[in-house]
Parts: sequence; structure tokens; C-alpha cells
Amino acid sequence: MILNTFKNIYIIVLTAFLIWMLFIDTNSWLTHRELNKQIELLEKQKANLQSEIDKDRKIIHTFSSMDELEKFARENYFMKKENEEIYIIEYADSLKTTKNE
Repeated sequence: MILNTFKNIYIIVLTAFLIWMLFIDTNSWLTHRELNKQIELLEKQKANLQSEIDKDRKIIHTFSSMDELEKFARENYFMKKENEEIYIIEYADSLKTTKNE
């Protein structure tokens, strides 16, 4: 009879301790799980941003020469030198037209 009472007390205390440590405590398993998810998300963002930084470094390296920078400005922003005229030629297959058939 006394042995069964002690077994039940130990089981109750152990169960209460496990519930406390897993769910209620500030350092609980649930808190650690949420923090680990946040860490994984931040590591993915870090990897994405690192790849963007690498792309930007390549672009900066490409534009380190004035010839490349001038070529980019002419092609994308239609910039020109003084006393120079630019003609934009569009081909029929590059135009966006709608045909009603």
C-alpha cells in the first residue's frame, strides 16, 4: 500500500515536471522550436542576400571601366554624347501588336 503511494507520487511529480519543462517554462521546447524556425528563415534570407551581393559585386566590377559604363548607359537609358544623334530601330517582330483575325 505504501509502495503504491510513493510510485504514484513519483509519477505525478515526474509528469508535472515534464509538462512544466516542455510547455510552461520560458526555455520550453515550444519556444526553442519557434526560435529554430526563425533561425532557419533568417539563414535562408542571409543566403539570398549574399547571392544578391555577389551579383552586385560582379556588376560593379563590370562597370569599373568607363567603356562598359558608357555602353550600359547608351543601351538602357538611351544616353548620348554632345552633338550626337541616336536612332532607335525597332523591327516588326519586336513590336507588340495585336492582330484581329
